[in-house]
Amino acid sequence: MPAVRGRRRRVARQVLVGSVPVGGDAAVSVQSMTVTRTADVEATLRQIAELTAAGCEIVRVAVPTQDDADALAVIARKSPIPVVADIHFQPRYVFAAIEAGCAAVRVNPGNIKKFDDRVGEIARVAAEHRVPIRIGVNAGSLDQRLLGKYGKATPEALVESALWECSLFEEHGFRDIKISVKHHDPQVMVAAYRLLAARCDYPLHLGVTEAGPLLQGTVKSAVAFGLLLAEGIGDTIRVSLSAPPVEEVKVGIGILESLGLRRRRLEIVSCPSCGRAQVDVFTLTERVSAALEGFPHPLRVAVMGCVVNGPGEAREADLGVASGNGKGQIFVRGEVVKTVPESRIVETLVEEAMRIAAESQGGDDAEPGQ
Repeated sequence: MPAVRGRRRRVARQVLVGSVPVGGDAAVSVQSMTVTRTADVEATLRQIAELTAAGCEIVRVAVPTQDDADALAVIARKSPIPVVADIHFQPRYVFAAIEAGCAAVRVNPGNIKKFDDRVGEIARVAAEHRVPIRIGVNAGSLDQRLLGKYGKATPEALVESALWECSLFEEHGFRDIKISVKHHDPQVMVAAYRLLAARCDYPLHLGVTEAGPLLQGTVKSAVAFGLLLAEGIGDTIRVSLSAPPVEEVKVGIGILESLGLRRRRLEIVSCPSCGRAQVDVFTLTERVSAALEGFPHPLRVAVMGCVVNGPGEAREADLGVASGNGKGQIFVRGEVVKTVPESRIVETLVEEAMRIAAESQGGDDAEPGQ
């Protein structure tokens, strides 16, 4: 798959996380992580189902206890998407996750006790089961040796940690690896991934760790991912938010769609409103968005509130409305199809959206949203 228009994508080796290829020419995939106790199998599977419905392609579950490790086999078997086990502190859970049928295992070289002594054994078992390993370095849990050397979690420190751990696996002929080097500061994170991309050909899992609440985390992730993906760096992403995990998936998909790395679904083009607006654009846009939420086909909808930019934007969209003087002109693929009272704008847009979808399913060559 190409990178952002005009940029070549970094060439990375490819690994298979269950049925999902990561790296190579595969599309950039979207990940998230459950927030349930993994030992609560029913709740965890329910959340995985919600994430899958939102578009998540790979899901990670935490394994801090033996009870969590014991639950992995059922979760991995019943999950509709590949399950990655997130392992910290205890190497024995790595073996448990592999034996349970997890699609991949994430290990943190900063806090796996006696991990280095067991790399050969882990490499052998992972290779036998064809399970890739993600070496996940985080600024907040960097090895003390590297903190002493660099003073803090610099890009160089993050990269050195990741490549050192990779070298231990490479000594045993294991290269089914993907890497992340996460930091809460987007500038440090971007610098680390650029450095890492230049020094290895492993697929890269992008993430701004501890990015914060929904708005702040979305901004940080969009900035960092946008810069890197525009340079062709990044093979899978996880937006880390202090918010329900479904929101992480929505933001991740939105970032990829905005960069042209994923086929657009529903896109609302709406004006910010101003003194020229003759309709409450904020409320109208919210009502249109709510009415079309979950629309299953690519569709660009323009919701405009004045005669300056309204008709032009509405004409460029698949479907649009230019509002004013208590009524709205409804545009479909550049043509005015009807004028309706303001009270009927939302229901008319929904009707026309459904008609466009039906025509597209019937073999219309003009694909919405493209």
